[in-house]
Amino acid sequence: MKDVMILTGAGQIGMAIARRIGFGKKIVVGDKSLKNAETIAKIMNEAGFDVTPMEMDLSSRESIRNLIDEALKYGEISMLVNAAGVSPSQAPVEAILKVDLYGTAVLLEEVGKVIKEGGVGVTISSQSGHRMPALTPEKDELLATTPTEELLSLEMLQPENIRDTLHAYQMAKRCNEKRVMAEAVKWGERGTRLNDIAPGIIVTPLAIDEFNGPRGDFYKNMFAKCPAGRPGTADEVANVAELLMGPAGAFITGSTILIDGGATASYYYGPLKPQE
Repeated sequence: MKDVMILTGAGQIGMAIARRIGFGKKIVVGDKSLKNAETIAKIMNEAGFDVTPMEMDLSSRESIRNLIDEALKYGEISMLVNAAGVSPSQAPVEAILKVDLYGTAVLLEEVGKVIKEGGVGVTISSQSGHRMPALTPEKDELLATTPTEELLSLEMLQPENIRDTLHAYQMAKRCNEKRVMAEAVKWGERGTRLNDIAPGIIVTPLAIDEFNGPRGDFYKNMFAKCPAGRPGTADEVANVAELLMGPAGAFITGSTILIDGGATASYYYGPLKPQE
């Protein structure tokens, strides 16, 4: 039996993190597209890792439980890397809320019930959650602590209160961060840690599609006017995950690390500030 890492979302960021810290572990990778999961598994297995691909729908509790049950066949779960989700240009409002908001909350809850002592998790949110005006403390608490099966019934998440897919995505990512805080308290009772990484524009196949799509100029302007002057790489996100999930990060839990080349700083106090 080996320690097991669950990786959800078979993309560049998830793979970069798994390659950085998944050596010696059994890695079970779940993705809505089995083909994507198989592609990542093949690349990693040919580089000496031990990876099994599975089809998994983050918006389904049953599907999440099936993935966890499969992982437990190989040993105890010691790591969770959640890099699954859909973007504002990929999906309608309802799907974004069901996958990114509800699905992430369910995954953190379900893995939190079984992760072994000393285990650690990280979920990937987005800088997007930092662009939205602050919510009231009451709304933040609802996002953090509402029972998962009641989340999508919250008044603030009803269709009439969500402007567009970007707003839905921002709400989902805000919820991810608040959820990580609340779940980290529960995970702590098991002697485990949970954190969140909020990346800015990271070059992936998805991002390249965005650069060439209708909002491409918006994105190119964003990384041109951030202090770093460029987009980031998946391996730079993995650098942060390695800190958060390793012994050097042992005192960090319930936190969000923003890794966006300073785009959020520029949005509030620099050239990216929206003109009134």
